[in-house]
Amino acid sequence: MLDKSFKPEEAEPRLYALWEAGDAFAARPDHDAAVPYTIMIPPPNVTGTLHMGHALTMTLQDILIRWRRMQGRDALWQPGTDHAGIATQLVVERQLDAEGVRRSELGREAFIARVWDWKAQSGGEITQQLRRLGASLDWKRERFTMDDGLSDAVRETFVTLYREGLIVRAKRLVNWDPSFRSAISDLEVESREVRGHLWYIRYPVEGEDGRSVIVATTRPETMLGDTAVAVHPEDARYTDLVGRFVVLPLTGRRVPIVADTYSDPEKGTGAVKITPAHDFNDFAVGERHGLETPSILDADARIVLDEIEDALQAVPGLADPEFVHALAGQSREAARKSIVAELERLELLDRVEPHTHQVPHAERGGAIVEPRLTTQWYCDAAKLAGPAIEAVESGRVQFVPRQWENTFFAWMREIQPWCISRQLWWGHRIPAWYGPDGHVFVAHDETEAVDAALLHYGSDTRLVRDDDVLDTWFSSALWPFSTLGWPHKTPESVAEMARYYPGDVLVTGFDIIFFWVARMMMMGLHFMGDVPFRQVFIHGLVRDERGQKMSKSKGNGIDPLELIDSYGADALRFTVCALTGLGRDVKLGAKRVEEYRSFVTKIWNAARFCEMNDVRPVQGFDPAATKGRLARWILDEAAAAVAEADAALEAYRFDEYAASVYRFTWNRFCDWFLEFAKPVFNTGGSAEAVELRAATAHVLGTILKLLHPVMPFVTETLWAEFGYGPEGSLIRAPWPLAHRLDDAQDIARELDWVVRFIGEIRAVRAEMNVPPSKVTELLLRDASETTLTRAATWSEAIGRMARVSGVSALDGEMPHGAAQAVVDEATLILPLAGIIDLAAERARLQKDRARAVDEAVKVERKLANADFVARAKPEVVEENRERLSAFQQETARLDAALRRLG
Repeated sequence: MLDKSFKPEEAEPRLYALWEAGDAFAARPDHDAAVPYTIMIPPPNVTGTLHMGHALTMTLQDILIRWRRMQGRDALWQPGTDHAGIATQLVVERQLDAEGVRRSELGREAFIARVWDWKAQSGGEITQQLRRLGASLDWKRERFTMDDGLSDAVRETFVTLYREGLIVRAKRLVNWDPSFRSAISDLEVESREVRGHLWYIRYPVEGEDGRSVIVATTRPETMLGDTAVAVHPEDARYTDLVGRFVVLPLTGRRVPIVADTYSDPEKGTGAVKITPAHDFNDFAVGERHGLETPSILDADARIVLDEIEDALQAVPGLADPEFVHALAGQSREAARKSIVAELERLELLDRVEPHTHQVPHAERGGAIVEPRLTTQWYCDAAKLAGPAIEAVESGRVQFVPRQWENTFFAWMREIQPWCISRQLWWGHRIPAWYGPDGHVFVAHDETEAVDAALLHYGSDTRLVRDDDVLDTWFSSALWPFSTLGWPHKTPESVAEMARYYPGDVLVTGFDIIFFWVARMMMMGLHFMGDVPFRQVFIHGLVRDERGQKMSKSKGNGIDPLELIDSYGADALRFTVCALTGLGRDVKLGAKRVEEYRSFVTKIWNAARFCEMNDVRPVQGFDPAATKGRLARWILDEAAAAVAEADAALEAYRFDEYAASVYRFTWNRFCDWFLEFAKPVFNTGGSAEAVELRAATAHVLGTILKLLHPVMPFVTETLWAEFGYGPEGSLIRAPWPLAHRLDDAQDIARELDWVVRFIGEIRAVRAEMNVPPSKVTELLLRDASETTLTRAATWSEAIGRMARVSGVSALDGEMPHGAAQAVVDEATLILPLAGIIDLAAERARLQKDRARAVDEAVKVERKLANADFVARAKPEVVEENRERLSAFQQETARLDAALRRLG
């Protein structure tokens, strides 16, 4: 006997352990007849904990995997975690800081050993949390991007690309984290709004006393590294100065005035200082004009003068080398204050204005990121990008929604060399060794490097290994094939790669299309000769209920584990599924999850009703052999629901999948079919009752199968309780087929009519506030013979479910005080005089309508205000549009209710 309610806190851990112990999640490469279906998990950081973004993407992937597994596919959902270089090193360094130990004191080898110890103790938290979500990953295949096998893949990739000339060392500008003293990727940089200043500085024109070019800057300290002033070639104010020089304040160095379209004549003074070594745009200007690139900030973002020392000149009233020497070793902030004060003293500071601007910060640690010119390892991404672009253009890889292809093309066609080195200790150490003269030997291991050095130098030579590690995204780019055993060519790995590569779909967010998706495509095509996946489903972000991005600073973040504790994993999974539309962000709040928990409760209560009415699965039941119209109706409706679910999942319309199974289960099955079935069930052992119970069991089983991909726990529990199979077996039960019945259309028309007929009567009673205890008469005007026949056939259900005492044709005049509704050709008349106060109801409806109209007008005025629309956040504008729509719909509903009163 089913308990009164479903207890997810008891069922979830028990069922998950049962599935995992029974290898229910495992791929089955030995099942040759089964067509493979592969999804590679975006490996979460080993330092991570489950957040709503994980909950969204993992739920969607699990839905696809469970669906395909039930369809008989050999489903591989590859699990694993990413070593997350910066994030993991930061975690362990903070532990050391708490112990009063510095990384440098510990040494590289000891520090790396400490990181491995941390991983062994704490690195599995995210995978345990994914289990709580119900993710059916093939855990026995779990990989880590620093595993021996994956490390072999990284070394093989680096060595091969280097020998092909696609990896080189070069000096270029990078994002530099002065706290970590390392280059970082664009994805590890976040822009923060900062209230600062614009300093307007006079740069005297050489040879023309009294004339200056005024430049505006947010960073006066970088002027020490200026090598030019740029003006727009069509800016008449500066035409005569192009090709001449200004004297750089403080340093006395001559720098040219160059014409470049980077300068915007309408912004500031139209003249910009160019510091190629400390600004990405300036670096590009410098390359176009052959400018020098002196660095004036070291790895700690402190002033360093080595590269400008020889150019310092003493110029009375303009430049003093001693002042500049005093800046050496100062932080950016301290040097800025000193420089501004000196410029003010020299009367070279024209003015200062408050200025709010975006400043890049390191996502991990929060340090202000410094563009810095350093020697790094670079991958020739442009050459690797060509085949990836062609793969999308030709349709070998399809983005869903298609609009994201434009984003992919925009990034890939403007791709820059990929900086793949990081100045960290934790990560894949670059397989490069240097001789005493700086000659580099790239090899798979030290022995191979030593052999190459012997050949090069002619004698044994001491080599020093490169200290840097590779960008985390480098190893992640190999994930689709390194996890299958590449580059090893064992019989097992060769078979695995042939079977599971390429994958079927990658499910991910749009923010890593370039950082991960594109790079997997580049590496897969280069090393495997084929794309790593056929489709890429791009989902939106999870936002709060108002559409705002979740963040710690706003305090609007939601912990998915807390939602699971409060409402169960099934409710959370169904919520994110129901809210995931194509090209749309997910607006989520605890209230939405609570609402969908009621769906879990509805399913459970429906199952209890079935159990109390002796509904049990019948072996060999054949839907086509049923005779009763009610049974055939619900069987065909179930088949239609299967077809809708399949079509939605094939198109990655998760919202439509959720809507279709919700609509069929709650509306058709629970609210209508079970109500229609009650009197038949009450007849006991009649042939009709026996057949209807068997059909009900079949449909309930279909519902459990349809819902299992999104609600695995409650469906698996009911599957076993009803005897459809052993506990834990639904996960591999065959997916239902959409077999429609021959006479389905005629039956559907009749039952749909009954549903609409009862629904209209209920709507009238609700709008008129008729108490549920009051039974009313129902009269029909202009009803056809078909309508009268149907009303007579279904009179018991109509009377019981619509609370009417009887149905008859109108004979004579329209009764006073009646409410009306229309179904097809017939007018339904409910005499309500004496049952409710009609005048009071009419007044109430008119008052409610006036209020709805007034509110709609207020919102319309707000949206018509161009200033409001321009200034308000997009989510606020969208919220007002939704409110307007709601008020308009309410007005229309009230208009209909007033018409019913005549």
